[in-house]
Amino acid sequence: MPWSRKPWSRQLPEGGWAAQSVLITGASGGIGQALVDELAGAGARLLITGRRREALDALAARHPGRVTVMAADLTRAEERRRMVEQALEAGCTMLINAAGVNRVGLFESSSDDEIEALITLNLTSTLQLTRALLPRLLAAEHGWVINLGSTFGTIGYPGQAGYCATKFALRGFTQALRRELADTRVHVLHVAPRATRTGMNAPEIEAMNQALGNAMDAPQRVAGLVRRAIEAGREETQLGGPERLFARLNALLPGVVDRALRRQLPTIRRFITKPRGDTP
Repeated sequence: MPWSRKPWSRQLPEGGWAAQSVLITGASGGIGQALVDELAGAGARLLITGRRREALDALAARHPGRVTVMAADLTRAEERRRMVEQALEAGCTMLINAAGVNRVGLFESSSDDEIEALITLNLTSTLQLTRALLPRLLAAEHGWVINLGSTFGTIGYPGQAGYCATKFALRGFTQALRRELADTRVHVLHVAPRATRTGMNAPEIEAMNQALGNAMDAPQRVAGLVRRAIEAGREETQLGGPERLFARLNALLPGVVDRALRRQLPTIRRFITKPRGDTP
């Protein structure tokens, strides 16, 4: 129920992670798997979901008694309903939206199906799951929504138009929901990793980042930083010092960033442009 003011600290309450029951989506992905290891290792009880059952089972085997597995497709309404039911049974009061997909390439080569898949998983299904679980979070003594965004939710980047669209929208959703729930006991956080070494990256993307001098984090490092952001109750967290500076510059002087990225365009196009005749 709504409260006239937040009667709780922005940090984790007494009992820490051992008192938390957490639903993590996208747990079979690179950052998702690292988050499971990080939070289960800290003592949390986890309900983990994702499409790859084998990866989920391997995580559960590493953390016996702490991890419950539910293989599910977040984009399917019936499977989201089952997620919510199982989250209620498990007493989850923290939702970490880590599910996501990316497609790197020139926007003109994107198909309708690719654009729809990006928006459906990265944005629509995430919002629908959050809304469905919100009554439980509002009723809890302490409720949490943590959305994993991206540097590309702050900086529009060539070759990432569709992905940027979803991550900009997720950041706006997080900010709006936080303000909408400002007089409740639900705390809403946004954590934006920079480039991360995961299986979602094609080899040419890692090669492009190396050529451009873009730093890439290991998923384990990202998971540790996400955990610390939650523990500190930081509502907005951008990972990476240069990325924080670039995001501020983009907000204040976007023309400067336009010119800097224009100089990178030949290198970006060299790695992401498909030869004519290839299917996107």
